[in-house]
Amino acid sequence: MAHKRSHNQKTRGTYALVLHLPRGATIRVGKLGAFRFPRGYYIYVGSALNGLTARLARHLRPDKKRFWHIDHFLERAQVEEIWTHQGDGRLECLWARAALALPRAKIIAPRFGASDCKCPTHLIYFGAAMPKGQRGEEGRRGHEKAEGVEKA
Repeated sequence: MAHKRSHNQKTRGTYALVLHLPRGATIRVGKLGAFRFPRGYYIYVGSALNGLTARLARHLRPDKKRFWHIDHFLERAQVEEIWTHQGDGRLECLWARAALALPRAKIIAPRFGASDCKCPTHLIYFGAAMPKGQRGEEGRRGHEKAEGVEKA
């Protein structure tokens, strides 16, 4: 008899969305207020402890009610890559701090995505290009592991 995965079983994990904002825009981000986001590349880091697949699918859907800070930004930005790590631990703060330590990393919207922690932000801006060695192959949508992070 073949083993079937229960629909109730949810994969937990941490994810990073590599985003491109093609044009600068002023975006109202819920109660955080309005921010002027310059065009360029961003990384948004989050966790999904109640279902990684469902959370990522929601982020990719264009027709959704705005609930999280990232929902407002995704109305204008394009998802270029998704990096994931499956596991019970909340690694989003560690990943956000690591991204902030990269060259050219800037905070545009303080506390974005970080209302439940003490991080300065979970959305990091990098300008016209991601730091060298931080992007996968252009347009790649394959599935590979690199240093505990799966690129999907």
